[in-house]
Amino acid sequence: MLAEAFEDDPVLAAFIDERGDRRHRIALLFLAMIRSAGARGRLDLAVDDDGTVLGAAVWEGPKHSGAGLSLGLTTTSMMVRALGARGVARALRYERVMGRHRPGIAHWYLGELGVAAAGRGRGIGTALLAHGLARADAEDAAAYLESSTPRNRRLYRRNGFVELAPIVGIDGAEPAAMWRPARSTTARTD
Repeated sequence: MLAEAFEDDPVLAAFIDERGDRRHRIALLFLAMIRSAGARGRLDLAVDDDGTVLGAAVWEGPKHSGAGLSLGLTTTSMMVRALGARGVARALRYERVMGRHRPGIAHWYLGELGVAAAGRGRGIGTALLAHGLARADAEDAAAYLESSTPRNRRLYRRNGFVELAPIVGIDGAEPAAMWRPARSTTARTD
């Protein structure tokens, strides 16, 4: 489902070329990334009545190491199959470029948010985002993401994110770093 949602993503296009079955290679990439999220990561799914996954959000928790694509041995072969050796090198370079914008304070990181074609226009992306932000709010934690398109940035702005800066250095893409400050759900007494 994430491979379908991100098939035309400009950031992924910068390091996943058109050779072979591109969607399958994107699926391998997302599987490796989800596995790398570890115990503090969260995978939220939106599922239709028949069990079809219509949307997914992949979050890394505030205590996460921020490993991103810098994976252990268990997922390295999956990454090479997905991207090829040159693609892995480009992806790691782009990860460093994007990582320079990631705030050094504790936050929930939204790595991916995607909705299948069959689920678009039904509020699934908004619901997945709201679910993850409610978890962050319950922990009085901020949230951070990189948005790859102006269209997606509109969704994030509607949900309290602000653009920190454009991320330059990704071939053919113009992502933006976005931040949502912590919003406590409990009254403070200090």
